[in-house]
Amino acid sequence: MTRLLPDHLAAERHRGGRAAWLRAAVLGANDGLISTAALMVGVAAAEGERSTILVAGIAGLTAGALSMAAGEYVSVSSQRDTERADLERERAELRSDPDIELAELEQIYERRGLSAELANQVAVELSRVDPLAIHARDELGIDMASLARPVQASVVSALSFMVGAILPIVVVALAPASSRVVLTMVVTIVGLVVLGSIGARLGGAPPGRAAIRVFLGGSLALAISLGIGRVTGNVV
Repeated sequence: MTRLLPDHLAAERHRGGRAAWLRAAVLGANDGLISTAALMVGVAAAEGERSTILVAGIAGLTAGALSMAAGEYVSVSSQRDTERADLERERAELRSDPDIELAELEQIYERRGLSAELANQVAVELSRVDPLAIHARDELGIDMASLARPVQASVVSALSFMVGAILPIVVVALAPASSRVVLTMVVTIVGLVVLGSIGARLGGAPPGRAAIRVFLGGSLALAISLGIGRVTGNVV
């Protein structure tokens, strides 16, 4: 008889499957927000015109999004190649030495606390359906249902970076010159705190601690950018 999970547990399981890329998207937006805002605050502190600040922000958005996309694609592609190589090696070993591979699986289950007899029964039973999937999961630590996807990772990283970077650009475009820098910094810090809390919740960490961490880090980054912008503006 199949036991059905309660609705709240089933929903929890499905959310867990999406947590990784959702958290990556939040972190990408966080990067886009702080890097673009710091760039624009630095240019604004040098007493740049609105058009100059906006050009700098758009350039930062474009360069950052492309960099995130390319870097994520290369990184995840390398991960995918490694996973595929490991799976192909395991597939060959299953064809050439199935008994040895079964013994390896038994040893894994014994190390996890099963008796030798039960470990043998579990290994044999699981191997009847899809031995490669079982060995991939328990021996290699690879879930064949969620292999690395470089294109998806690249697109998510680029789009999330752009979403975060757009916020300071909009603020600079709409704010009056007298309060442009202050508003950009305030909105950026608020956005960082919100994103930090969301990222912490998705990762199962305390949101308050993450909010304080990004508040302090973001404030320091903006303050340094502001100082450098003013010094550079005076020198130039």
